[in-house]
Amino acid sequence: MRDVVIAANWKMNTTPADAGELAASLAAATRHPEVVRVICPPYLSLAAVGRAVAGEGIEVGAQDVHHEASGAYTGAISAPMLAGLATWVILGHSERRRDQGETDALVNRKLHRALASGLRPIVCVGEVLADRDAGRAEAVVAGQVRGCLARIDSETLLAGGLVIAYEPVWAIGTGRTASGADAAAMSAAIRAVLAEVGSTRLADSVPVLYGGSVTSANVGEFLVEPSIDGALVGGASLKPDEMAGIVARAAVTATARAVVEAASRPADDRR
Repeated sequence: MRDVVIAANWKMNTTPADAGELAASLAAATRHPEVVRVICPPYLSLAAVGRAVAGEGIEVGAQDVHHEASGAYTGAISAPMLAGLATWVILGHSERRRDQGETDALVNRKLHRALASGLRPIVCVGEVLADRDAGRAEAVVAGQVRGCLARIDSETLLAGGLVIAYEPVWAIGTGRTASGADAAAMSAAIRAVLAEVGSTRLADSVPVLYGGSVTSANVGEFLVEPSIDGALVGGASLKPDEMAGIVARAAVTATARAVVEAASRPADDRR
């Protein structure tokens, strides 16, 4: 059974002085151990968040990582620097693609580094409005998946716990949202590419998250889809009440899937 994941991307918000308090509030509001909960604060707040959620079953992630382990890269953060601070990392977020010009080839190099360093990756893919309006949304996202996963075998991706987040760029901060059906169709396209470049097992095992202005009010539309396994949450992840609703709805999905999984096992396995 695939993990149901709710990942909080705080983006460029919080300071070390207030991040711990927010993280503690989120932990208290989201005590649903059946959901994999991840908080991705700014680098400077990683330690504060880690201390605040210790013992709460919440994991900590970085918002990016450099593709080299060390070197003359002013301002960059390497995987070894994250040791003891983060166990997850977001790669290829649409804002980094837009603002830092990140390409699929660069995301691929970062993914190689993350997997080699034991960081569980959330690889972001998604189309802009022009691609969707031109009818090439699925082709664009399929190309991104192929590029980001290039030269990495299925077993390595499975062992590293690959997660893919579908971000319809046109639905982030614009007031527009994709529908659950839109997200499910794109998830199917993503899984088809995973089977093509990897294996059927890879396609069936990788959690696919939705990330596009997720709120407690709309998350149910996505989590009701069997092919959607959680959410990458932006602005709403800074609000404990919003996250409480999002994670509670994810817990419903996780529990229902566990019941179905248990019922599908042979009787001897259920004893």
